[in-house]
Amino acid sequence: MNIIPYHEIRKISPEKARELVRKVFEANNKNVSKTAKILGVSRHTVRRAIYGPLEDKSRKPKTCPRKLSSELENLIIQEAKRTGFRYRRLSLYLFRKYGVKISENTIKSILKRNAVPRKTRKTKKGERSLYDYEALIPFSEFQLDTKHLLDKDSLPKEVYEHIKKYNLPCYEWNMIDVATRTRFTAYSYELSSAFGFMFISLVALWLRTHNVRTPIKIRLDNGEEFCGGSERKLKEWNKMLSFLGVELNPIPPKAKHLMGIIENSHRADDEYFLMIHAERCKTKDEFIQRAQRWQDTWNFFRPHSGKGMNGRTPFEKFIDSKSLVSSHVFQFPTLLLEDILKKVGTFYSLFCNKLGGKYVFTTYLKEKNF
Repeated sequence: MNIIPYHEIRKISPEKARELVRKVFEANNKNVSKTAKILGVSRHTVRRAIYGPLEDKSRKPKTCPRKLSSELENLIIQEAKRTGFRYRRLSLYLFRKYGVKISENTIKSILKRNAVPRKTRKTKKGERSLYDYEALIPFSEFQLDTKHLLDKDSLPKEVYEHIKKYNLPCYEWNMIDVATRTRFTAYSYELSSAFGFMFISLVALWLRTHNVRTPIKIRLDNGEEFCGGSERKLKEWNKMLSFLGVELNPIPPKAKHLMGIIENSHRADDEYFLMIHAERCKTKDEFIQRAQRWQDTWNFFRPHSGKGMNGRTPFEKFIDSKSLVSSHVFQFPTLLLEDILKKVGTFYSLFCNKLGGKYVFTTYLKEKNF
C-alpha cells in the first residue's frame, strides 16, 4: 500500500493529513504505535489527529503578562492621532507629559496593529544649505522671529483655551545662533517694534558682556514688530545697533525657507513645551519659570540632528568649537518684556546721546486669535 507521507499532505491541508491518520489507524486495528510507525510521526501526533479536531488549534497565547493595558494602548492611539508623532517622538512625549515610559518598539507595534496613519510632509529635493556650517563661528549668525502662542492649528483645543483662561503670555520672541543652535527667549502679551528693538538690544548686550567679539548678523522677517519692510526704519535700526556691532538682514518677501532653523524650533515649542507644560501653569510667573527650564533643556540637554550638529547639544557643540566666549552666555534669563519695559523703559535711551532726532516706535498690536 503506497501512502503519501504525512508531512507532505500536511503542507497542503492539515485536515486531509489528519483524515489520513484516522484511516490508517482504523486499518491497523486502532493500534497507535503501528499507525505512528507507518506514517513516520509520533504517537502524540496520532492521538491528536484521532481525538482532537481536524483543523489546527489557535497558537494565540492564553495569557500575556507583559501586555499593555487597554487604557494605555488607547492613550497611545489617541495621542498619536492628535499629535501626528511616530513611535520615537511619541515615546518621549508620553514620558514627559504623563511620566509613562513605554518602549519605542511597543509603540511601533501598537500603531501598526491599529493602522494609525502617519502624517507626511513634502520636501523639495536638491536644496542648498542656508549656511556654510563647517566655517560658522559661534554667536556670529542668528535667526530672529516671533511666535504666536495662541494658534488653533498648532495647539490642542484644551491647551489653547487654558492659555486664554489664565491670561498667559501670547507671544514668544526667539533668537537662535545658527552655529550652535543656542536659544535666547523672551515673552510678551503684545507685539510692538519697541519690544522688537528691546529684545535685539538685550541679547546683543548679553553677548558682548560674555566676550563675543565677532560681528553679529541677524536674519529676520519683515514683521511689524521689527522693521515692517521699511527701508528707512531698517537703516535707522542698523545705525543704532551698529554701536553693538549688530547688523540686521531682513529676508525677501515669500522667502520663509531662509528661516528654516527657527521655524523648526517653533514646532518643537508646541510639541515639547506648550502641549505638555502650558496646562500646568496658572500664572505668568509659573509660565516664565517653566519657559526658563525649557530653554535650559534646549541649550544643555536636547541633542540636535540638524546640519553641523551631529547629535550634539548646543552646549556640546560650543565646547567642541574651542570658543573663547564665556560659557555663562548659556544662562540667558527668560523674561517677560512688559516687566523690563516697566523697570528700565525702552532700550532706545542707550543710543539717544549718539544719534540726533526723535525716534517713534510703532504702537502695540492688540492680541489676535489665530
